[in-house]
Parts: sequence; structure tokens; C-alpha cells
Amino acid sequence: MRHVGTADLKAHLSEHLHAVRGGEIVIVMDRKEPIARIVPFGANEGGLVIRAATRSLKDVPMPPPCTLVSDPVALIAEDRADRLL
Repeated sequence: MRHVGTADLKAHLSEHLHAVRGGEIVIVMDRKEPIARIVPFGANEGGLVIRAATRSLKDVPMPPPCTLVSDPVALIAEDRADRLL
């Protein structure tokens, strides 16, 4: 696995892609922070598994409904009262 900066990646893209073709993983860094990973095509196949749901949506606990009673226009008017004239 090699770590390269963005400027180095731009300047030597074909070299890095050649290494990826050879099976190497390239980590792209931006000021010592990893921002991307270049992996050989097909390397992640089978890595993500989507499982079937184990319960129905009706069985999932939901929060109680919101019971706030408010008038949005009154709230805006109250908020802007100090800005009028």
C-alpha cells in the first residue's frame, strides 16, 4: 500500500495507476489526511453484503408523534418584532 499526496498523484498518475493494475492499493493524502483509496477494479466485489430484513417495518419501535401546536406565522412575527421600525 502506498500513500501519495494529491500533487504527486497528479504529476505521476500513470505510474500510480500502473501500480494499481499490479494489485497495489494507493491511498491519496491531502495534508497528511487520507481522502481517497484507489483499488484494483473488482477488488471489493463481494465485500458488501446486503442482508434481508429480519423484521417488518411495523415491528420497529417509532418515537411518539409530535404534539406541538404552534402557529408558524406567529412565531416568525414574534422573532422579527424587534426588527420592525
